[in-house]
Amino acid sequence: MHMYDNPVISGFHPDPSVCRVGDDYYLVCSSFEYFPGLPLFHSKDLVHWEQIGNVLDRPGQLPLPLPGAKASGGLYAPTIRHHDGRYWVINTNVGGGGNFVVSAERPEGPWSDPVWIDLPGIDPDLAWEEDGTCWCAFSGPEGGINMARIDPVKGEVLEGPFATWSGSGLKYPEAPHLYRIGDWWYLLIAEGGTERGHSVSMARSRSPRGPWEGAPANPLLSHSGTARPVQNTGHADLVEAPDGSWWMVLLGVRPRGFTPDVHVLGRETFLTPVEWDEDGWPVVAPVPESHAAPGGAWHPVPAPPARDDFDGAALAPHWISPFVRPEGSWSLTERPGWLVLSATGPTLDRPGYTFVGRRQQHHDCRVTAVIDPGTGRGGLCVRLDEAHHYEVEAGDGEVGVVARIGPLRQTVARRPVPPGPLPLTVTIRTSDLVPASPELTDGGTTGPDTIAFWLGDPGAPDARPLVELDGRYLSTEVACGFTGRVIGMYATEGAVAFDWFEYAPAPAPPV
Repeated sequence: MHMYDNPVISGFHPDPSVCRVGDDYYLVCSSFEYFPGLPLFHSKDLVHWEQIGNVLDRPGQLPLPLPGAKASGGLYAPTIRHHDGRYWVINTNVGGGGNFVVSAERPEGPWSDPVWIDLPGIDPDLAWEEDGTCWCAFSGPEGGINMARIDPVKGEVLEGPFATWSGSGLKYPEAPHLYRIGDWWYLLIAEGGTERGHSVSMARSRSPRGPWEGAPANPLLSHSGTARPVQNTGHADLVEAPDGSWWMVLLGVRPRGFTPDVHVLGRETFLTPVEWDEDGWPVVAPVPESHAAPGGAWHPVPAPPARDDFDGAALAPHWISPFVRPEGSWSLTERPGWLVLSATGPTLDRPGYTFVGRRQQHHDCRVTAVIDPGTGRGGLCVRLDEAHHYEVEAGDGEVGVVARIGPLRQTVARRPVPPGPLPLTVTIRTSDLVPASPELTDGGTTGPDTIAFWLGDPGAPDARPLVELDGRYLSTEVACGFTGRVIGMYATEGAVAFDWFEYAPAPAPPV
């Protein structure tokens, strides 16, 4: 028997949707304002997931104004399904055109350009009857779940939309998924809001048109009011394994720190088992920290390399940029073996800057990069949005650390440096007991973690600590929104080159 640990996809990977094709599982997540959009994962066992691409990886697929979207706008809540030999993803671009469908013959792509559907609301779903009739369930603009019969190839609405089910009485019924299982149609939804009251509920009917009967045990899953380490559980999707067992993927968060607790990694993807009772209703287990894995083969996948030397012909699919990645703003060929970023905006405080980053996926981690600012200015940034970010920046013969917290922006450390390449490091740790250096603080914080900035590698004898900052100000509960931390490289003046970038989890310090 194999055991798995939750989350199965860590870091900012919310709103998971999954489908199985033979022995293969495919999963997509929301990406909001980041490009490329909708990360796509593959697994053989529901536990080990490898990112194989992004569904929306060409600027032409993303209708403007995604580049002008605000933080936590953009691409919400996709659904992935396989039907009639093709893969289908339906999604909402909030602030940039509404609901659309893309499709592909292979999950690796290429995916089609969007086919737009004239439906209001968010969180669309796709389900087919045996005769090919296609239904789209979605969260309507007036609240509650709506249904429409559509042609996903042409983007035509053939019937509806009409109201179906408004949930069990909790706020914000949304994130519907429709399934035909046996003689019943089941409608799985999220309700309660995507905060601590988030939950999963279900109804069923003999027809997609209703009427709908709510499950007697609704909500089927909620960690609200519990002391469980995983909270905000909801926005789920169901999948049946080849051995006949049923599983649920869903989002959740792992809050940390002093009351009221905050989460910094964003909403992550979790896995929990599902049974069916004698009346034909699912019984969902609370999200476990560790559990017996689905039966069958066990397929670990190689972890992504901790270090990227930028020797490839293209950026790996986990590299993302806010709003857009303009042509000419980055290059892997201008200086072979280096990633060269060219500034498109003078500050990280407003959209339009050049940034290439990756999701923070561990509470304790370290990022180091070698940067050659030349005559430009840039560095490493820990970003939540334009009003909440910390960065260590090189330029004009010095290195400085800048903190942007809401309306406040301050340079909190400076140190002169010689010209040429230099290593910069960010360390993030959850212990609030011991500062990284007695030069920096007198003790801990009540935040979820401490973010420290270094000139050099902390393990090297010549490393120089710059400053430590409280991580709570880069949390969702402070900044608001739907995303999580992204750590990456940026340029705000001229051209800045990066020789390599390394992200590595670090063991939590002893308590």
